[in-house]
Amino acid sequence: MTKTLILGVGNLLMSDDGIGVRVVERIETARVLPPNAQTLDGGTCGLDLLHFLEGVENLIVVDAANMGLPPGTIRRMEGDDVPAFLAQKVSPHEINLPELLFSARLVDIYPRRVVVLGIQPQSIAVGLELTPPIAAQLDELADRALAEIV
Repeated sequence: MTKTLILGVGNLLMSDDGIGVRVVERIETARVLPPNAQTLDGGTCGLDLLHFLEGVENLIVVDAANMGLPPGTIRRMEGDDVPAFLAQKVSPHEINLPELLFSARLVDIYPRRVVVLGIQPQSIAVGLELTPPIAAQLDELADRALAEIV
């Protein structure tokens, strides 16, 4: 069986930037994962997450991204689209995600398949709550992340 990791990243203190972590929380509390899959709240960690990629063949990253789209718009990226997505920084934590994946390549633990589910935030101002257009997509993002398990 292919080992899958659903990695939610973001800063819970910056409103919509915390969507990746909120998706992981939703999956953990309201969904059933198959035995070959696990979730991880990556928060704002970067290289500290490297050891979690060992043995992972299918990595699903959920994150906020400034894509110039209407708030709440979800984009799926895979393969060559992933580096371009990571270049679209929304907040300081994203500096660490490209470093994480680059380091995974260096130590030969880069997953066979990397999918990023990005959502356009409405606000990344200091605040604990998601804005309405982002909160409305929480279940959709959780379902899409689960659908990527192979």
